[in-house]
Amino acid sequence: MEKLKYTEQIDAPREKVWQTLWNDETYRQWTKPFSEQSHASSDWKLGSRVEFHDGNNNGMYSEIDALTPDEFMSFKHLGMFKDGKDVPFEGDLSGWANAHETYRLTENNGGTELYVEVDAVASFVDFMNEKMPQALGIVKRLSES
Repeated sequence: MEKLKYTEQIDAPREKVWQTLWNDETYRQWTKPFSEQSHASSDWKLGSRVEFHDGNNNGMYSEIDALTPDEFMSFKHLGMFKDGKDVPFEGDLSGWANAHETYRLTENNGGTELYVEVDAVASFVDFMNEKMPQALGIVKRLSES
């Protein structure tokens, strides 16, 4: 597992960036680089399940394991779902076990620095290194508009 790190400086307050990240309408926009019909479902509370959908009844399910509103969110990835059925990280998927994804917002020079860490297996690194910067550029554009 490799820990990938990304940052984006955004000329907007933390609260606006936070809303851009987790509001359904804007979430669907900034995650399009990963999947055209990407969306998430959750109540966005600590300990809650989050389902990250690709629009084809497949995706990943996770738990919010740390949360400070407008500042920090951490997901512990628990498994995949295929055709709407949970598939835990076992067997061929065991490399994903205990993977995390975190988002941290800090005030910086009158704006917000968005810092993202993603745990990824080797076969996923190139995909993330291509798509995450594109996605964060969309977060920036949406937050600053």
